[in-house]
Amino acid sequence: MCAGQLGSLLPHVVVPSILASFLIPEWRLSGAQAGLLAGSGAAGYMLTVPVLATLTDRIDARKILIAGSAVSALGTLSFGAFATGLWSGALFNAIAGIGFAGAYMPGLKALTDRLAPGDSSRAITLYTSSFSFGVGLSFLVSQLVAEAWGWRSAFFVTAAGPLVMLTACFLLRPVEPRPASGHLLDFAPVFQNRNAMGFVLGYGAHCFELYGIRTWIVAFWTFVAARHSDASILTPVVVSVAFSLLAMPASILGNEFALRFGRHRAITAVMFASGTVALLIGVLADKSPWLLLPLILVYAITVPADSGALTSGMSMAAEPSYRGATMAMHSTVGFSLSALGAWAVGVALDATGGPQNASAWMAAFAVLAAGILLGPLALLWSRRETVQ
Repeated sequence: MCAGQLGSLLPHVVVPSILASFLIPEWRLSGAQAGLLAGSGAAGYMLTVPVLATLTDRIDARKILIAGSAVSALGTLSFGAFATGLWSGALFNAIAGIGFAGAYMPGLKALTDRLAPGDSSRAITLYTSSFSFGVGLSFLVSQLVAEAWGWRSAFFVTAAGPLVMLTACFLLRPVEPRPASGHLLDFAPVFQNRNAMGFVLGYGAHCFELYGIRTWIVAFWTFVAARHSDASILTPVVVSVAFSLLAMPASILGNEFALRFGRHRAITAVMFASGTVALLIGVLADKSPWLLLPLILVYAITVPADSGALTSGMSMAAEPSYRGATMAMHSTVGFSLSALGAWAVGVALDATGGPQNASAWMAAFAVLAAGILLGPLALLWSRRETVQ
């Protein structure tokens, strides 16, 4: 399943990867428009994942995985073949996001349905942390292909990735879930589970920050590299791939930290650290890349370090008969705030002088810091409600 997820994620950040060098200048996009285009995939995901993930409480998640992977490949191919501007690009990116909605959380449900009873947090964390490795691969392949053969070729090549998940699906043994009671989209039992909702809302804050920086990391480092010619080896490709690859071990170690010191305590510490590092990067945005690089690498660890702990916490706190619905809510909140994070950073850049201005990047990283610092509040709320 982890290998299949790497294939599903190959098209995941093609748009953010090529925004700064190709789409923004060719389509003459503002920061807000670029954020809207990048966030359209998360929006498509958000609109369909409540139905698709909740369906996994009623039918084998493997069936949804097959359909979702096919739609993801179709949306990615269509973007490369037919997109000509903001709105057509947003449409095809949203279709790819709809396909991914049938792949990520249904994939997690397919995995957990086939795990032996007991503490599954390490298996879940390995699956969720593979997300970051897949994103790093997507950054690498997208930028290298776009620079060699043009940006449309990046979509044609990465559209083959979901075929790996299709192969994994056909290798899984069938598993039919126990019949679920109630309506398909009855989320009342999920909302009533305060412990699980704390992790869901914390995941939303995490996704706001994560997708905000993933959308704009290439553009930010393009700004840094343009101001300093003494670090030509530190290209946007190198930095964006390194940023993503560090996320996998960070997520795994973050979950181990949570197992040892307590999930709420560990997640809160990571979130405060991440907000602090974001503010430091913003303050030093116009400084040497050799000064910024260590901060970016630390940020690459703090941003995803809470991901596995949040998702495994949600899965274990969920009522077993409503685990699919809880995962649906988890993903809906997360990807809603993902789309908002990409757009909010673009708006901050536009409002403070544009991505060629150091003060604009200060504002952008302040937005990211504000987003992640809402996470500890959500966890505090859920802890108080759970105690009561």
